[in-house]
Amino acid sequence: MRVPDRPSGFTSDSAREKYVAAYDRALGELWPVPVDAMDVVTRAGSVRIHRAGPAEGDPVVLLAGAGGNALAWYHYIEPLARVRPVLAVDPLGEPGRSVQTRPLANGAEAGGWLTDVLAAAGAERAHVVGSSYGGWTAVRQQLGGGGRVAALTLVDPVGFAPLTGRFYRWVIVGGMAALLPRALRRRVAGAVGNGTLREDALMKLMLAGRSFRRRLPLPPVHTDEQVRELSVPVQVLLGARSAAHDARAVAARLARIAPSWRVEIVPGTGHALPVEAPDLVVERILAFPGRARPGIATPGHGTGRG
Repeated sequence: MRVPDRPSGFTSDSAREKYVAAYDRALGELWPVPVDAMDVVTRAGSVRIHRAGPAEGDPVVLLAGAGGNALAWYHYIEPLARVRPVLAVDPLGEPGRSVQTRPLANGAEAGGWLTDVLAAAGAERAHVVGSSYGGWTAVRQQLGGGGRVAALTLVDPVGFAPLTGRFYRWVIVGGMAALLPRALRRRVAGAVGNGTLREDALMKLMLAGRSFRRRLPLPPVHTDEQVRELSVPVQVLLGARSAAHDARAVAARLARIAPSWRVEIVPGTGHALPVEAPDLVVERILAFPGRARPGIATPGHGTGRG
């Protein structure tokens, strides 16, 4: 497996400037509540955080998946910020306002910058919510002994089963569909199983980021021993039709090796679960860690926007 030897980044300063302009337009269009933007210096670069909600309390920290940034969570900011402080993060190594300055060669280094962010934000008992690659990063932060986390919500995370050709085909088809005219792109979203294709502003931002070169480690599967090592409460929300894995197989594995985890399969959703069922995910974030038992969501329950 090839280890990244350079930081992720844009191909030129002008490419970055064009992307930042598109990012700022999308932020103004999508963000529903006032936020304070701050840049945190970490061991591997500068990380942009958008903070909203109460000044005091344990924060909810939102980590997008590959190719995403804080703006991917725009559905979540207002309902979460009514209750808790919210830190929406532009992950290092992804297109956004963060700037990676050192390569991230493995999971320990990927988790390390997140520990630095939590420390700089003063978080001691954060509820970290990670989607896809962001979920893998959140787990690796805990495995690295980063602390500062009271609970994890992993939204169709990678790292619990090997990625196969099916997933990479899903990524390629989604990238091609993003180039279609708006009406056609939105029509094919269901056929290709990718609700993100209905998100017009996010699609514009994605196209603006085509000059970004992502250089991050491929996510190896967490071993049984690593899963058992996690000591904080964990809930896992899985898209029933996810292209990243067989949701039922992942749920069965976790039931065997981590029976205390809350695992839920959400019908009618895929790997784009965060944009396909935002209302349900918000509800689960705010209710966890409670006494909820593992289960499977009923069709039509909180399927949200998209």
